[in-house]
Amino acid sequence: MTPPPTQPIQVLFALLPNSLILDWAGPAEALRIANQCLQALGQPARFALRFTSPLADTVSSVGALLTGLEPLPQALTANADAPCWVVLVGLPGATLAVNNAPTLALLHWLRGLRLRTGLLELVTVCAGTLLAAHAGLLKGYRVTTHHTHLDELRSAELQCDVVANRVFVTDAPVYSSAGVTTGIDLMLYRIAEVCGEAIAAQVAATMVVALRRGPNDPELSPFLKCRNHMHPALHRVQDAISLNPNLDWSVPRMAELACTSPRHLTRLFVEHAQIAPLQYLRRIRLAVAQTALQAGHNVNQAAALAGFSSDTQLRRAWHTLGPAGAPSQARALPSL
Repeated sequence: MTPPPTQPIQVLFALLPNSLILDWAGPAEALRIANQCLQALGQPARFALRFTSPLADTVSSVGALLTGLEPLPQALTANADAPCWVVLVGLPGATLAVNNAPTLALLHWLRGLRLRTGLLELVTVCAGTLLAAHAGLLKGYRVTTHHTHLDELRSAELQCDVVANRVFVTDAPVYSSAGVTTGIDLMLYRIAEVCGEAIAAQVAATMVVALRRGPNDPELSPFLKCRNHMHPALHRVQDAISLNPNLDWSVPRMAELACTSPRHLTRLFVEHAQIAPLQYLRRIRLAVAQTALQAGHNVNQAAALAGFSSDTQLRRAWHTLGPAGAPSQARALPSL
């Protein structure tokens, strides 16, 4: 997870007439909920949502009128204190029409962008990738788009690597998704990058969507592997463990949080998460210890941060669960 900026990330949704509403409303809601989760923990919001357009008033794909849209910023430059994501979304139709005045105005504005990883980044949903291609922003990048637009994308930018059959593709500073609801998947991935996997899991649970693993996530990340269920009490326990793994957790304490008995909580874990409560706890703690070690902490410090009583307990858990249950962790920490 990157260190927090001094100001929230500015997220600019660039909207044209008839922009597909789910392409931008879904990702925007994910960011709003992420802010809500952070603020509930006493942390500042990480995302500032802005909606910009060549037109002050326009209409969405379903006919809803959008008013008071911010004009396209005159000068959008990379700023270390206030990084920015520009989000481009799709439009209805078998092909993307680029010869109308609003689209030409947006393309002109996009051509002035100078993308920089961590500072000024591009996020595209569905045919939004085509807008980026026509603006000349995708040369040399790996990208994807909706399956009906793949050939069109290849023609629009001959020097980008178009990836088919993918939910989303990351090639910083360009992040592209296949279309419609996959914009939510991509935004959850970006939330995990910025805020941590535990916050992304909370957002996914709140939105009642499956949290898909992204292309660079650990093979069996415990933050993601056991969260594709809809049981609210179990999500509540998993959220608490993920956010504070170093607390003195026991099955009775987890059960109290879930407002159920220890025996019933164990049944819920096995039924919905396919894992026992204490085994889930150990896997989360191992993931936290891995992150701490990779950040330069020694084994004693990593054990304390993750909630293990000693480095011996960490090593024992590692040798018991690491190689069998978390191959990516085993590769990362062979010395344990």
